[in-house]
Amino acid sequence: MNGLRVRAVACWRLMRVLTHILGGMWTIVFVFPRLSSEQQEMRVQAWACAMLGRFGIHLVVQGQAPVGGPVLLAANHISWLDIVVIHAARHCRFVSKAELRHWPLVGVLATGAGTLFIERESRRDAMRVVHHMAERLRAGDVLAIFPEGTTSDGVSLLPFHANLFQAAISADAPVLPMALRFVDAATGELSLAPCYIGDDTLIGSMWRTLCSPGISALVEFGEPQQAHGRDRRTWAADVQRTIAGMRSS
Repeated sequence: MNGLRVRAVACWRLMRVLTHILGGMWTIVFVFPRLSSEQQEMRVQAWACAMLGRFGIHLVVQGQAPVGGPVLLAANHISWLDIVVIHAARHCRFVSKAELRHWPLVGVLATGAGTLFIERESRRDAMRVVHHMAERLRAGDVLAIFPEGTTSDGVSLLPFHANLFQAAISADAPVLPMALRFVDAATGELSLAPCYIGDDTLIGSMWRTLCSPGISALVEFGEPQQAHGRDRRTWAADVQRTIAGMRSS
């Protein structure tokens, strides 16, 4: 009976999630063209907060989110939920893999939220995106990257790729480390339900998350760092160590 109740709650959450996604797409297509950039950002953040609620996820923010740009947020990557979690904590423009643009539903939402897409296999495209990122940072944007390049297991961090750090160096902008964790809301223990690695499918990961009794998404903002003469590889490694320390504290 308990299993039936869990599945019933998960199905109810799923219906609310799908309705919310469709509502977000409608807003992007029909409402966003009439809104200012600031109004669009507010809508995206409110939509992300509501989406977490529909998944039964409680957002906990620690540290000081940046009031404005230019700043490059660098976060560890655990799940397809990370983008929603970060948008709920602080609206930003993400740099994400180009495949995301073609995902059903998600691609429309990511494009509407101002995501910059990159072909990970193309060195020329990476250079184009770094140049565009530097332009946006000089214009005062808040950008966000996942330097691991893919999702990790939620326990340890993968090595950080350094290429996108060059944008912050070129624009003389700070990098702000962000640590993400998902924990069981009742026990505080690490929750692996939202993880999306290896043989996980998007549907399977979503279903585990929907079936979980209560998850808290923890977002911790660190202190902004300037390059201070560091090259991109050294800076990326330093930020990785900072985030690892934040997650273990």
